[in-house]
Amino acid sequence: RIERSMNLSIFEKITQKPFYLTETQAGWVKKTLDGMSKEEKIGQLFCHVAYSDDEAYLKKLVNEYHAGGVMGRPQPLESVVRFASIIQREAKIPLLIAANFEAGGDGLVDEGVNVGPNLQVAATGSADIAANQGKVCGKEGSAAGANWAFAPVIDIEHNFRNPITGTRTYGADPETVKLFGESYVKAVQAEGVAACIKHFPGDGVDERDQHLVSSVNSLDCDEWDKKYGAAYKASIDAGALSVMAGHIMLPAYSKRINPELKDSDVLPASLSYELLTGLLRERLGFNGLIATDASTMAGFTIPMSRAKGVPASIMAGADVFLFSKNIDEDYEYMTKGVDEGTLTLERLDEAVTRILALKAALGLPEKKDANTLIPVLENAKKVIGCPEHLAIEEECSDKGVTLVKNLDGALPLSPEKTPRVLLYPIFSTGGFYKTDARVGEKMKEAFEQEGFKVDIFAPKPGYEGMLERFDELPKHYDLLVYVANLMTKSNQTVVRIEWEPPMCANGPIYLNVVPTVFISFANPYHLIDVPRIRTMINAYCFKPANIKAVMDKLMGRSEFKGSSPIDAFCGKWDTRL
Repeated sequence: RIERSMNLSIFEKITQKPFYLTETQAGWVKKTLDGMSKEEKIGQLFCHVAYSDDEAYLKKLVNEYHAGGVMGRPQPLESVVRFASIIQREAKIPLLIAANFEAGGDGLVDEGVNVGPNLQVAATGSADIAANQGKVCGKEGSAAGANWAFAPVIDIEHNFRNPITGTRTYGADPETVKLFGESYVKAVQAEGVAACIKHFPGDGVDERDQHLVSSVNSLDCDEWDKKYGAAYKASIDAGALSVMAGHIMLPAYSKRINPELKDSDVLPASLSYELLTGLLRERLGFNGLIATDASTMAGFTIPMSRAKGVPASIMAGADVFLFSKNIDEDYEYMTKGVDEGTLTLERLDEAVTRILALKAALGLPEKKDANTLIPVLENAKKVIGCPEHLAIEEECSDKGVTLVKNLDGALPLSPEKTPRVLLYPIFSTGGFYKTDARVGEKMKEAFEQEGFKVDIFAPKPGYEGMLERFDELPKHYDLLVYVANLMTKSNQTVVRIEWEPPMCANGPIYLNVVPTVFISFANPYHLIDVPRIRTMINAYCFKPANIKAVMDKLMGRSEFKGSSPIDAFCGKWDTRL
């Protein structure tokens, strides 16, 4: 089947899986391609980023740079509708509008529903909830004007020290990842939004971050086939329209496909002919569109100079070049690659054909002709944040929150049994992605609504020999509660608790004296730093629905239903004590 496919022309291929274009749609692709200048073709390769509805910037992307797509960062609904409207009105060829729809519509729209991060979805044990996750992403995304989901993440959590995967994965079990990823793909594409499975060839093995360095999937070929390969094959067979190539090396397969490769010649997938064409296209039989991950990451630029890497990514087999460090410079590099032949005209046309084929498969030309391509704000308001989607979110919260340990039988709680509570908030500050530092005050409110008297811990100054008496705190509090919101995120190398001075002032040193509960609303691996905590809860995401679910379970109004999709004990014996 693969050999036959390799002998077909690109225009024959786009009538097959996953595009399945009709004769009319394929004709539109060919006619559009034939009518494009070299500059327009090069422009189609680029998917830029939009942080706002700045009209001048958006019009420049369309009219001057001839962009093939734009990825939107989360914005208010009105801003999203406006930016989608501007670019689609201006464009001769409809644009792909993408977002990181990994957890819900809030990947693009501030008011969108967050069903839950993948790890929380996996904790429910229900592939139906993964399908509902895809459904909400598709419905809310398309209502706001989007047509491309940079999701699902089908990485596998092999290494708890990985600083970026964390709650973004469906966990450590390859079968769960395969099944849940496939369920998401089918559901999101049923809503007219293309899935983009990521991050090929698979993150989660290395403990490094591809934003900062070209990372490595070190599995051998057989193990990769059974785990990552099986997950990719399932989503490809389910009809996934696109794949995102990470800045991740897979040396075993690169060298199997090209035995002549030296270690220094092994490249991340975003630049690797062996992985994109040899493994993904030929071995896995993927015929859809391939996009690089963000080319602004250091993992893309470290292996070779940017001047060489920009056209090399397309020549290796990618169709879409995601983002730019400097738009004008990257266009110059891509154009120079075409002019000098390092990016051939044949490969350029093939890439643009697949981009146009994805647009045709999504019905964008027909929608443009029918004036239905541009979102309508009032219609979007009826879909985004609707009761049906909120009910899906609540179900995921109820079924996902996980009791990891309750060795002392401290639960359920009651204000009669432990009326005086001391809260220890733990959160991160800074960074590109926001972490809600109000975890302390919001949880204080939640406990006070249950009738507890609550204080928030503040360290007192002093040094050895001059600190407060150890027996003083237990006189004032009946329960100690840690609430952590330390998110895994790009551009950091570790996610570990940094205790307050002096001498771990807020550390769990009273757990043998005062009942102590630890609740993590983000990173599920905190037991590595609090191994002897006897009551541990993983809630995966800090948001109102999860706060409510946690409080219902703490108070005994609801049972804990979640099952950990990863080893929350981090492979350590003392974390189980």
